[in-house]
Amino acid sequence: MSLIRETDYGTPVSKSEKNVTLTIDGQPVTVPEGTSIMRAAMQLGIQIPKLCATDSLTAFGSCRLCLIEIDGRNGTPASCTTPVAPDISVRTYTTRLDGIRRGVMEFYLSDHPLDCLTCAANGDCELQDMAGAISLRKVRYDNRGANHVLARNNGKPNAEWKPKDESNPYFTYDPSKCIVCNRYVRACEETQGAFALTIDGRGFDSRVSPGMSEAFFESECVSCGACVQACPTATLVEKSVIAIGQPEHSAVTTCAYCGVGCTFKAEMRGEEIVRMVPWKDGKANHGHSCIKGRFAYGWATHRERILNPMIRETITDPWREVSWEEAIAHAASEFKRIQAQYGRLSVGGITSSRCTSEEAYLVQKLIRSGFGNNNVDTCARVCHSPTGYGLSQAFGTSAGTQDFDSVDEADVVLIIGCNPTDAHPVFGSRMKKRLREGAKLIVIDPRRTDLVRSPHIAADYHLALRPGTNVAIVTALAHVIVTEGLVNEAFVRARCDWDEFLDWAAFVAEERNSPEAVEKFSGVPASEVRRAARLYATGGNAAIYYGLGVTEHSQGSTTVMAIANLAMATGNLGRRGVGVNPLRGQNNVQGSCDMGSFPHEFPGYRHVTDDAVRHSFEEAWGAKLDNEPGLRIPNMFDAAVEGVFKGMYVQGEDILQSDPDTKHVSAGLGALECLVVQDLFLNETANYAHVFLPGASFLEKDGTFINAERRIQRVRRVMSPKNGYGDWEVTQLLANALGLTWAYSHPSEIMDEIARLTPAFKNVSYRMLEKVGSVQWPCNDASPDGMPIMHVNGFTRGKGKFVITEYLPTDERMGPRFPLLLTTGRILSQYNVGAQTRRTENSRWHEEDVLEIHPHDAEVRGVRDGDWVRVQSRAGETTLHAKITERVAPGVVYTTFHHPLTQANVVTTDNSDWATNCPEYKVTAVQVSPSNGPSEWQEQYRELAENSRRIAISAGAIK
Repeated sequence: MSLIRETDYGTPVSKSEKNVTLTIDGQPVTVPEGTSIMRAAMQLGIQIPKLCATDSLTAFGSCRLCLIEIDGRNGTPASCTTPVAPDISVRTYTTRLDGIRRGVMEFYLSDHPLDCLTCAANGDCELQDMAGAISLRKVRYDNRGANHVLARNNGKPNAEWKPKDESNPYFTYDPSKCIVCNRYVRACEETQGAFALTIDGRGFDSRVSPGMSEAFFESECVSCGACVQACPTATLVEKSVIAIGQPEHSAVTTCAYCGVGCTFKAEMRGEEIVRMVPWKDGKANHGHSCIKGRFAYGWATHRERILNPMIRETITDPWREVSWEEAIAHAASEFKRIQAQYGRLSVGGITSSRCTSEEAYLVQKLIRSGFGNNNVDTCARVCHSPTGYGLSQAFGTSAGTQDFDSVDEADVVLIIGCNPTDAHPVFGSRMKKRLREGAKLIVIDPRRTDLVRSPHIAADYHLALRPGTNVAIVTALAHVIVTEGLVNEAFVRARCDWDEFLDWAAFVAEERNSPEAVEKFSGVPASEVRRAARLYATGGNAAIYYGLGVTEHSQGSTTVMAIANLAMATGNLGRRGVGVNPLRGQNNVQGSCDMGSFPHEFPGYRHVTDDAVRHSFEEAWGAKLDNEPGLRIPNMFDAAVEGVFKGMYVQGEDILQSDPDTKHVSAGLGALECLVVQDLFLNETANYAHVFLPGASFLEKDGTFINAERRIQRVRRVMSPKNGYGDWEVTQLLANALGLTWAYSHPSEIMDEIARLTPAFKNVSYRMLEKVGSVQWPCNDASPDGMPIMHVNGFTRGKGKFVITEYLPTDERMGPRFPLLLTTGRILSQYNVGAQTRRTENSRWHEEDVLEIHPHDAEVRGVRDGDWVRVQSRAGETTLHAKITERVAPGVVYTTFHHPLTQANVVTTDNSDWATNCPEYKVTAVQVSPSNGPSEWQEQYRELAENSRRIAISAGAIK
């Protein structure tokens, strides 16, 4: 295995459809019009020396190394900024050019440390490479004069020298090595859109500056790594490279964080990971990354990982390490005992959206064929289950309609209930780039997110609605479109059920659905709603992106269908730049749903009551399968409290921290007689576990993840499983102990079985993925190359279905006792329940969950910034520190749920979506008051968690 090298063409590809032919160094080449001469030369294999150019950034032309000669033209223009022209003849290496380049390089090296042998970038330094490429053998100038290299110059302190900035936990900034190529400043602007870096000073005084000469950690830098990747020297370099050295081999794999599905090169030395480098050919991220995927992988080798199976008789006992054989046999024996005592339906399990698709498939297969019931569910229950229901009703499929690249052609972007720059940062950066290019923006969110206003971006309309009024606002938008004659009638007549449309149009046109009527309870000015609706309907290609702020409501499914109605009514489906796009939360939440993790559906979203479908799985699996839908996650807790559900197998999900109404979840878990948890760490759910099976990280196994755009991508093993097994192997051991006879030897065999049984995956195989990199399902005979854009010629269900979306206020009401509305979300540096990111340096940016509260609400309660505050709801109470900010509106408070001791879900209620039971995390009536510290529940929970993590290492000894 060797280090994967990617070709850098120097400048971006031209999208022109017109070709131009020219000659470079005597070789003819044909390229699209607008291509730079540098890129055209590279396509011939001719590498023109460069330092400021890279193909992920627009041409800049500052380093003066890439000069060329063009026959018949004067001068030596820069090849990066000079476009090709028909029939020109270009020379890239001449005596004249060599002399100029050596002279330029001498100037660079005269103010650069010549410590190559001890430099962390030795062997991976473009300055070093270019010096060799132009045959520079000596430098006529030294640094004894004015310089930025030496701390002391001629025995005196050097005012031009600056010390190395090591404030960022992941990389260092050494100003003495900076050649002021501008590459990482431009990467911060063009790729990330943070504008956190600038060039301070002019001429010899020019230096890169984070913010106003701040330390990197204190600046607006978001640590995405774009600057580190763009830097051609060791000015910016990963601390892991400094500590470990340059990598010697690499493999392409997929990030295990959010639903964007970025692909990375895992660069290794032996079995030690050196760094994660975003892969330029990744179809989801195109060589970009965020702080989590780029740097926060240390959890995979964290000291708190559990590597040996453990069992205990009761949850008050310390854990006892056992062999794999004993742990698996004990778990299987307990499940068998429980089913013999309480019946076939008394056990179930939960698949993981963090594990691979193959692993989710095996867990649901074990439950259906091993347990003999359909009591299987997944974390999508508490996030995007309304997406599956709502989009299947409207379009006939349960997934988003576009690929991420589609946003490049959007003229109007409507964001509702999502915060892409924090929750899906790589796609958020892509969206910001399109907005800087001129696309219009509508944000529907109770909170002022970064996209409402950030550098060079401002929302045209921010509809700051009251939490819980999504349906009313979207229907009010539809009211304007219908009553003002903005419907795309041709599209609706051709693609949708016309009679259903007429019924829907009559409904939304009613006065009670007008912006003026809705303003009374949504808080959004009617004039703003009307202008936003006109922009969406008439502004060109209009794309809708939504997240958990849509689905995690009592009317989540209704809002999804209302969004679909809006897209169909305006014809914004079936082409690039438009669509309905759910931004999925976890790395494989789409895949876990695709693999049949819901209690009513087999893989491929086919109902368990369909006899033909069920018989096909019975024949393949050699088992009789239940024809009745099983229990959803909330039903499992209810049944456990009632005493009829007694055993649960949980793979890779922390339901105690992530699910609502924590006290009810705790009661349900505490009532189980056998809880088997399979995870990397003793998570919060493991507080109630009887068997713990150690899991494997994404770096330790093969498989696939499926991202939010339905893209199937490989996960590749780059190190041996530290626990001894991949998660799929552990599930197979448990299945066989239950009496099944599985004999998979590699996850590719599992995918082959999935393809045989799931029509949308018919042509998917590891061999295909090795060839094409990734593919978006459906991938079958009808769509052999996958389907980046869905519903191009028609909807999967036939005619698009308009659904009447009646607004019904949530049962969760404000009042004198609970006058504020709490809503929840995520933050950039942390991920989901924090099990991974809390075990990395990311916690330096977000050490605890805080409560955002408006200055007015804080003042009337006597709360100051940083004070302890009690948050109390009908369900419970917790305490955390206050952060006073105008990002939230008066009457609304906001927090995250990344830290377990915050216990944010103690206050969320059991209200849920009417169709799917997705919890209503986004609307909880609360009161906020000053507090002296943690609540009684938090203190009790802390004690429980500490006791639950005791491990017996020898007789009488606990660790």
